Amino acid sequence: MRLPAIHGFIDRRILVNFTVDAEDVQKILPGIFRPKLIKGRAIVGICLIRLKHIKPKGFPDFMGVSSENGAHRIAVEWERDGETLEGVYIPRRDSSLTLNALVGGRLFPGKHHLTKFTVRETESTYHIDFTSNDKTHISIDAEDAAELPANSVFESLDVASDFFKGGASGYSPNGNKLDGILLDAYSWSVRPLSVSNVKSSFFENESIFRKGSVKFDNALLMRNVEHEWTSLPDLSAV
Repeated sequence: MRLPAIHGFIDRRILVNFTVDAEDVQKILPGIFRPKLIKGRAIVGICLIRLKHIKPKGFPDFMGVSSENGAHRIAVEWERDGETLEGVYIPRRDSSLTLNALVGGRLFPGKHHLTKFTVRETESTYHIDFTSNDKTHISIDAEDAAELPANSVFESLDVASDFFKGGASGYSPNGNKLDGILLDAYSWSVRPLSVSNVKSSFFENESIFRKGSVKFDNALLMRNVEHEWTSLPDLSAV
């Protein structure tokens, strides 16, 4: 699936990150992928992103659209021509924009579920939640913080930043293939958040992840990032 370069701005992006037993993650990955590990643990999470002025590159901003979006992500690696590549596998995408639900997986990589988001923010606090028609639910309450949680698997903010920067290539299931898209952020800077509440029906589903396998690790914030999306070659989902 190919599309022209799409340009816009990430107004706010929160990465909510969990560690998971690697064997639980491997069971739900397409065969081409394996979990990308840190200290023996797989990393999964939810990207909660507000996009603004999204339109084909070169078009004026006023022609763009804005939306709230959620993506369930798994950090992965795979081999191609003897080279190890990295990115994220995205088993599910949700969006507040009807257009995304209509064209996702058809004209735009990745199927999207149309979902209503509730967002309350101040300069330093963040509440985001959604419940989709199939009862998939997420909720987070967070505020600005000076550092990562003391028990994080990431030794420093720089280590965490480098790890997630490597997830620019994202692949989503679409029948017997995986739609690919590349995020080119013109700048990259994350800062930590302190989380007082986090819920995810997907990662709390004990029919997928054994009880106690998934543990919250950290949350990171990005603001005001100019970027563009470009298509990647499809991969086989078999």
